[in-house]
Amino acid sequence: MPSYTLTVFEKDGQKLLEETFEAADDSAAREQGEARINTLDYSHLPSRVVSPIGKLVHFHR
Repeated sequence: MPSYTLTVFEKDGQKLLEETFEAADDSAAREQGEARINTLDYSHLPSRVVSPIGKLVHFHR
């Protein structure tokens, strides 16, 4: 399975979290990334999930 990277930022751009996880496809990666963000109570912060080829599959400002 491909590896995706989840990154969460403070409003000033500082990284709070950077994790790599595996998912079957982009859709599953988006769901897993959003679930992890919600679990950590970071849904109010900027975040992204990026595919192994650099495709942005989730972005929140």
